[in-house]
Amino acid sequence: MNQKELGELRRRFRPEKCAVSRVYGCYVNGSTKEAVSYLDESLGSMPQEEAEKYLSLLKKSLSGTLGRNLIDVVFSTQQVMDSGEHRMLSALVESALKDGEVRQAFYEKVMESLDLEDNNYLILLAHDAYDVPYRSRDGESQSGAGDEVFSYILCCVCPVKEGKMELGYFPGENEFHNCAAGQVVSPPELGFLFPAFDDRRANLYNALFYSRNANAIHQEFIDGVFRTEPPMSAAEQREAFESALSDGLGEACSMEVAQAVHEQLREKLEQHKESKDPEPLELTAREVGGILRDCGVEEEKVAAFCETCGERFGGGALNPANLIDSKKYEIRTAEALVSIDPECSYLVETRVIDGRTYLLIPAGTGVEINGFAVHVKAPEKPEE
Repeated sequence: MNQKELGELRRRFRPEKCAVSRVYGCYVNGSTKEAVSYLDESLGSMPQEEAEKYLSLLKKSLSGTLGRNLIDVVFSTQQVMDSGEHRMLSALVESALKDGEVRQAFYEKVMESLDLEDNNYLILLAHDAYDVPYRSRDGESQSGAGDEVFSYILCCVCPVKEGKMELGYFPGENEFHNCAAGQVVSPPELGFLFPAFDDRRANLYNALFYSRNANAIHQEFIDGVFRTEPPMSAAEQREAFESALSDGLGEACSMEVAQAVHEQLREKLEQHKESKDPEPLELTAREVGGILRDCGVEEEKVAAFCETCGERFGGGALNPANLIDSKKYEIRTAEALVSIDPECSYLVETRVIDGRTYLLIPAGTGVEINGFAVHVKAPEKPEE
């Protein structure tokens, strides 16, 4: 899926469009992994504010960044042809969630696999049948001109937490007392869309998995519900990339090389953002290897990096947004931590002075110590 297709589905969950007519759910005791109660309600029969809150929760499971919070889960051909997990998901879609036995089996599968550290949670399900409008070459949609109906389910898992005690006003007594908000449904921790919406049609070989925390994607849920190889989280991708650099380059992994890699990957991310390309930015290990060559790294070490990268990422594409933090540039030593605007990272240089290696940053105007403005005096020139 790309950003345009994702936005197209997100618009289905606006209150004024009301893409979903009914919501289903199961409230789970996280400690005992048992169902507390079930939900089966028509959005049209509930107060508008409540309906909007349900739609908002579902919509949040389509939020975030593709490749980070939203990750493709890929089924094998064998799974699509004959597997219990794919049959269950397909049955949920084909029945438009109306089959209670299939819903119950799905709830039990989630309860068995998911670990939310003893937190209670709500499994929320919705079905939609989208009459996909034809899109002309100029990108304009023409309502009613398409012949594709995209039938899909959207699931999200929302932690349910105890409300905090607050001071509230009691009109009958004309007094203020402590009162609790009760149990409150929080934004989704995880969720998924099935099937995926690729090329504006159903892709039964993929599901789009959502994780609020890109660094903790609940691999136990993916394994239990989809039974596929869990994708690498953003944190795991960055760790694997950094390890490939250090192991492949060895002593050639200098500050200047790391600095150049960070700068060029950040520039590619900025250019991709400005281009408004709906497809996520992806690079190959060979393309990163080209950056290393430009830094003067020997061909043998570049080849070692590409080989190590292939082993860590399985030969797949690299997502630069997960390899670096484009909004932060920090240098840490045993004694100090220096934080610099990423756009100005080129100002940092290393230099050997009197036999010791130093990090140098130009000190101009606007120097502060703990928020206190100070003047930096240039050293006096020695008398000749």
